[in-house]
Amino acid sequence: MGIVAIRGAITVENNTVSDISAATVELYNEIIARNQVNSGAIINIIFSVTKDLNAIYPAKALRDSLNLADIPFMCVQEADIFGSLEKCIRILVHVEANLSKANVRHVYLRGAAALRPDLQ
Repeated sequence: MGIVAIRGAITVENNTVSDISAATVELYNEIIARNQVNSGAIINIIFSVTKDLNAIYPAKALRDSLNLADIPFMCVQEADIFGSLEKCIRILVHVEANLSKANVRHVYLRGAAALRPDLQ
């Protein structure tokens, strides 16, 4: 068993608690499903958000929605690069799994699919 990193991103329409919470849960669930990850195998999750998303921390949204109190979370602000994708939540999940890097399924949803067209 090794450690793998799984990436993902999703965009939201509005800077609201409900939009950010729903998108964060959707992205997390899709990452877990596509990679057949047991939540007990998650080491930690790092979230980043663009500067236009400040209604709620994605970590709080996920912790409150799915009761994941035993997983360390961290939230950071994405670098504010001119012309970059707006209203975007990014996630990096470190997992203990029998997955090779080649078999990891990274997940980019909604407008964030434009970040990784090679995965579509």
